[in-house]
Amino acid sequence: MESLLDASADVPRPPSNPCRHQRIQEIVVSFDPREFLRHLTEAPGVYRMIGAGDEVLYVGKAKNLKRRVSSYFQKHHTSPRIAMMVSRVERVDITIVRTETEALLLENNLIKSLHPRYNILFRDDKSYPYILMTGGDFPRIAYYRGNFEKGSRYFGPFPSAWAARESITLLQRMFRLRTCEDSVFANRSRPCLLYQIKRCTAPCVGLIEREAYAKDIRVATLFLEGRHSEVTDSLTARMQEASERFAFEEAAVFRDQIRALQTVLRKQFVDSGRDEDVDIVVAREIAGLVCVNLAMVRGGRHLGDRPQFPQAGEGAGAADALLAFVEQHYQEHPAPMRLVIDGAAVEIVRELVDDTLDIRMTVVGPRGENEKAWAEMAAENARLAIETRLREAGRAADQLDALAAALALPESPRRIECFDISHTQGEATVASCVVWDGGGMKKSEYRRFNISGIEPGDDYAAIRQALTRRYEKVAAGEGVRPDLILIDGGKGQVGVAFEVLTELGLESIPMVGVAKGEARKAGLEQLVFPDTAKPPLVLGGEHAGLHLVQIVRDEAHRFAITSMRARRAKARLSSRLEDIPGVGPKRRKKLIETFGGLPGVQAATVEDMRRVEGISRKLAEHIYNVLHR
Repeated sequence: MESLLDASADVPRPPSNPCRHQRIQEIVVSFDPREFLRHLTEAPGVYRMIGAGDEVLYVGKAKNLKRRVSSYFQKHHTSPRIAMMVSRVERVDITIVRTETEALLLENNLIKSLHPRYNILFRDDKSYPYILMTGGDFPRIAYYRGNFEKGSRYFGPFPSAWAARESITLLQRMFRLRTCEDSVFANRSRPCLLYQIKRCTAPCVGLIEREAYAKDIRVATLFLEGRHSEVTDSLTARMQEASERFAFEEAAVFRDQIRALQTVLRKQFVDSGRDEDVDIVVAREIAGLVCVNLAMVRGGRHLGDRPQFPQAGEGAGAADALLAFVEQHYQEHPAPMRLVIDGAAVEIVRELVDDTLDIRMTVVGPRGENEKAWAEMAAENARLAIETRLREAGRAADQLDALAAALALPESPRRIECFDISHTQGEATVASCVVWDGGGMKKSEYRRFNISGIEPGDDYAAIRQALTRRYEKVAAGEGVRPDLILIDGGKGQVGVAFEVLTELGLESIPMVGVAKGEARKAGLEQLVFPDTAKPPLVLGGEHAGLHLVQIVRDEAHRFAITSMRARRAKARLSSRLEDIPGVGPKRRKKLIETFGGLPGVQAATVEDMRRVEGISRKLAEHIYNVLHR
């Protein structure tokens, strides 16, 4: 039995866990729809629609391959895009796996590596924000992005950072839960400012009993779960119980919490009046541009929305994009009890949710006054997002055309990468690489390179190292090839950069340097070419192409400086800790672990540090003085 990698050279190896020791069968057949479907397995797996010249048209997964693939070869297609794709299919390649999880992992890998033209992708630069609630006797709440870890609870997702942070502020105001890091919490000797302004009950110094704090946590959990009526009932019961004990100050606190909760609920733009969780997904298409807008309602509170644009998918309309979004979003995020959709057939979305996603979620069109109002708001926000994107795209297209004409490029560049070097007198040298792609900066693809092994202050060597590390993979056929490279520098830097590209066989990629003009004045920049016989080009401050170059160059400069300062600060603090007599590797490690890193050590007081095992008052004072010179 062949392994996946041995069976098909164009299929990348899936992540080692959980598929590390799987045995997978690869089947490649000459395409005849009826004959192919008659012998197709019902096992879970991944299918690839292959067109002329072995072009991969589409990659999909299925828990039942026969049922899923058969749906493409019916007489009637609900989508013209699917009909067009099927008409181009010359064969279907199947990879059988053991579980749906393995199918999902393999599908993601194949889409990333093969870039099928008919796959519709929704990939955010940032993940959705959540509210984190840690474990322990006195849990903390915090804003959170990233992978979930055991031992903590996560509430969300929220459509925006603002919505998540606003909810944390409400929790602080109503329930006075702690938000400080564990390292700070464990080393407090007196209450912080949040206690003074009644945003925390100061469990760090024992001003609230563990049982009382646990009650606040339970009520806050109900609030985050959207069970607002239960929150009100719980607070009312606690207020009455305190009154019966003649603890009128305590009762007044619960009274204020109830009033704050009612105020929050009244502030909602559209409040259903019921404790319900609903997602509203609306798709709209204007001038060939499709936007899918997700609005979230939790516990009857409208938390806002989030417009998203597909990054791929030839011929995709609003209905196709909505289906693709629903499938991808609910594979990664919790599903609410109810999904309201506008922009695709309810029956098709319901079938997708029931059969492909296999989750329990009621799918309906907008019903009733509240749902119609939510859907109208989501549709209006989608329209505004499309209009904004079209305006930005038009402006970016003009800039690209102007730059391409000025540089005599055969066509307008779509992907621009810019490099900059930053250091402080040779210390902590960092190279930045920022990416402009498809009309804007693409922060998810930024790269920073910590430069080492060179003479301090040698910018030429730094440029050589950064470009070699960035483009040696491109030369090997991996990664994305840019259409234009910008170097923040003059003839020397550009010459070294061109040498690197020539050594890698990538000298055909257009490259220019951006040299500062007279008196470093904006608008007087010179564009320097690798060909030394070609004079520098001065476009002038009003040139649209130069405006784009300035935007990308300035972003590379900002990113390089930020990275360099962070590296320098870390190196200096670490070095100063290492140079303190009496602070060996064990004590240094204990300090860093206790305070959550070097910045935490620097922020700690003498009293904080003396609580660390092995740190006397005299040593704590010495460490503090050294770090605050």
